[in-house]
Amino acid sequence: MNDKFEKKNLDIKQTKNLLAGYQKPKTLRSLWQLANTLIPYFFLWYLMVLSLNVSYFITLALSVIAAGFMVRSFIIFHDCGHGSFFESRRANDAVGIITGLFTLTPYYRWRHDHAIHHATAGDLDRRGVGDVRTITVQEYLAMSSSKRFFYRFYRHPIVLFIIGPFLVFTVGHRFFAPGSSKRERWSVHYTNLALAGIITGLIFIIGWKAFLLIQVPILFIGTSVGVWLFYIQHNFDGTYWERHEKWNFYQAGLNGSSFYKLPAILQWFSGNIGFHHIHHMNSRIPNYLLPKCHRENPIFQVKPVTILSSLKCLRLRFWDEENHCMVGLEALNKIRYNPTT
Repeated sequence: MNDKFEKKNLDIKQTKNLLAGYQKPKTLRSLWQLANTLIPYFFLWYLMVLSLNVSYFITLALSVIAAGFMVRSFIIFHDCGHGSFFESRRANDAVGIITGLFTLTPYYRWRHDHAIHHATAGDLDRRGVGDVRTITVQEYLAMSSSKRFFYRFYRHPIVLFIIGPFLVFTVGHRFFAPGSSKRERWSVHYTNLALAGIITGLIFIIGWKAFLLIQVPILFIGTSVGVWLFYIQHNFDGTYWERHEKWNFYQAGLNGSSFYKLPAILQWFSGNIGFHHIHHMNSRIPNYLLPKCHRENPIFQVKPVTILSSLKCLRLRFWDEENHCMVGLEALNKIRYNPTT
């Protein structure tokens, strides 16, 4: 690893002060981002309706762009959940609930799970809520053959990035977990009712076949891209995992969340979420201020993950506690462990 990008130890007080200078939302920029995301999305949806009478290939081509705006709308939803899009909590909640409908996601339920993810990311003793399931090599070796199979099945790229995301957003988000609060339960209920009304109205206007031909490819592409971004932000070569007694929130953010360096157009569509290491150290920073924070503070300029290097992360399945690195299936036969563990 280049010396410039070696893992850094942070001065917590200095880090907090640096990050705090970027966490104030700018209302006009937030409103502009809302407009340049939702208006094009609605317009593309309308064009896709018209394109069905011309060529479905045109519809599919438009669905790729529409999916990009769906991802961008999810970033706005995401920022609202962190209270970083507007200064007003009511404004954040209102916009979060509305944009949640475009991504089929109940706002308060998702906000709760995502807050846990931020509070526990990189902590080996607090896994399981709002994250992509990751186990250690020792845990895998101690599993039965059937459990090993299901873990490998779950982590297979086709399941993890194509089938799984679509099912999570269309089916999984229609339910709440046992023990959920009243607000989280109601969040699921009113989201389902609102979606039922919107979908019924659209089917009444354009027909069920046209609705499915338009919405299904948008969802498949948008959810797949979204889960890929979430995956690569924490499952990469050089990430951070520690047992709770050694775990540090800021180190987990800086070293356990990637800087996914994307081309400008993809960075725009993904709402700067590639600056995920900064986002995890201070989730109150609006997405549009993350690049500025990164540019102005060399301490946050970590080794980037590029599109090419991110593809190599597909093989990573397990955390090797002994060597402090992510490994794939091929590494299991090369690592020696005490058979009693």
